[in-house]
Amino acid sequence: MIRPWVFEFFPELDGAAGSEVSRYFGKYLDLWKRDEELGFEGIFFSEHHFGGSFSPSPNLLIAATAARTSRIRLGVMALVVPYYAPARIIEEIGMLDHLSGGRLEIGTGIGVPQELARLNISMEEARSISVEAADILDQALETGVVSYRGKHFNYDKLRLVPRPAQTPHPPKWTTIVSADSARKSARRRSKICTGFNPTEQINGLFDAYRPEAAACGFRVGPDHLALRRRVVVARTDAEANELTSSVRERYKKFVAQDSRIKLAPVLDAPKQQGDFVVSDDEFIAGTPEHVAERIIDQCRRTGAGHFLAVLHWGAELDEVAAAHELFGREVIPALRKAEL
Repeated sequence: MIRPWVFEFFPELDGAAGSEVSRYFGKYLDLWKRDEELGFEGIFFSEHHFGGSFSPSPNLLIAATAARTSRIRLGVMALVVPYYAPARIIEEIGMLDHLSGGRLEIGTGIGVPQELARLNISMEEARSISVEAADILDQALETGVVSYRGKHFNYDKLRLVPRPAQTPHPPKWTTIVSADSARKSARRRSKICTGFNPTEQINGLFDAYRPEAAACGFRVGPDHLALRRRVVVARTDAEANELTSSVRERYKKFVAQDSRIKLAPVLDAPKQQGDFVVSDDEFIAGTPEHVAERIIDQCRRTGAGHFLAVLHWGAELDEVAAAHELFGREVIPALRKAEL
């Protein structure tokens, strides 16, 4: 079985203000409630700042969505830890897990260079902060009390409440972009999700993760691995191809800002030297049958048991809602029945 998730970017509404923004939030909350009815496993919200997205505080989106739903899992992929004091993150995790009835998933990450730079945080500093924050988070989830001495944070027997509702704690996720980050995630006993990588490269990342987990006594399988892809689904291939061209154009502009990314020729955009590549595997488009076939194929080739769908990235809300409906009705049943 492949567990299908929504990966929600939640794009900014250009030129909107006041009540128009409030209505926009309300419509998205209705959509996320509908996602539960359609059978999605969960929703991962992203965190972005300073324009382009209305998701600077994904934990608030989790709280609002939790109040309107009862089953669907809720998390952030990923909470940008360099922006926060770890103690604050940990206490919000406890609160959200209780407010959601034990449905929280914990995803943490470093952030993207162009947003960190706006606050004068370099990628090197962000990585250093994230390493310490991860150590503190793991200690807090295991014991509820943190004692830590580091470059960025110092805590002495800090008691953090409330403890999460889930035992021993909510599942942990890390977005990985390298074999090193995959091995570090295994040592933290964290599940992993890919970034923009081609399928062949993902296999290398997962192959680095599995033996490291085994060496730590951490038994992993498909439930610990997730693929994230941009998906366009329509009644005909011709319609899907037309919609995909718009998604690609929006996406080219977005990823061109990120110095870590190399753009494959298929995107017809200037190449940049970086840590990972955006390739044609990133886009899955077609009829529901075709989309399901490609998702199942990629999950079988990599061994991933979770699939995070970015549906019609950056499109108008009505188009996005229709895509959720079609994906839920005609793709999810095939994924739930698939054997890995």
